[in-house]
Amino acid sequence: MTLPRRLCHADRVPPTFRTPQAVTPDPPDPAMSPLMTQSWLDLAFLHWAADPEDVAPLLPAGTEPDTLDGVTYVGLVAFRMYRIGWLRLPGIPYLGTFPETNVRLYSRDAHGRRGVVFRSLDASRLIPVAVARTVFRLPYRWSRMAVRREADTLTYTSTRRAPGPRGARSRIVLRTGAPIDRPTPLEHFLTARWGMHSTFHGRPMYLPNAHPRWPLHRARLIECDEDLVTAAGLPAPVGEPQSVLYSPGVRVRFGRPARP
Repeated sequence: MTLPRRLCHADRVPPTFRTPQAVTPDPPDPAMSPLMTQSWLDLAFLHWAADPEDVAPLLPAGTEPDTLDGVTYVGLVAFRMYRIGWLRLPGIPYLGTFPETNVRLYSRDAHGRRGVVFRSLDASRLIPVAVARTVFRLPYRWSRMAVRREADTLTYTSTRRAPGPRGARSRIVLRTGAPIDRPTPLEHFLTARWGMHSTFHGRPMYLPNAHPRWPLHRARLIECDEDLVTAAGLPAPVGEPQSVLYSPGVRVRFGRPARP
């Protein structure tokens, strides 16, 4: 496992980021007219504490690091994408179904909307990767990937093909545990996100999504060998993750993009 650079403590957080903690809102109306639909299945959520000063330069204009008790987080999230679809059309079975692993940060804009910012998204289907990069300007990478399950143990592997850094990799093995009836404030902070902050043709963009609350499970991390976080321009994670979670997944709808 990648070993630490440094821990992020509240006493090192600049005053700019010492803001009162807002309550993460409830899920948006699931009846919203969808621009795109998909399902995220068999998710592994790994999170490490990070210094907001390290994260701030990597966020889109008009956003700042979202923090909980003065700390922000870097997420490594591996899962199975299932049947991407447009509008209300049925999802695509082959091209719209593939493993994915992303490195993500947590953001907040001037309207108080909390979201995620993707630093990299590795996926195993070349055509969806090419479309996402050229049309939506998202940092997708084409990778050799697999998700395997044996009883209650899941293994997620990824080795990057292109664009580089070629060979950037991750291998995550975890064992799923009991369902979580009441998520902790940290678990809620890391997973209850109803939008994405990004940049589209040089302009900041907020893309909302709607899905049920995550069905979360405890999980025990058996193995984590990765360099996707540093390949995404972030400091190496510090020791063991502060949070390891599993979810069987949710059905997701993306709405129309808006300016931050």
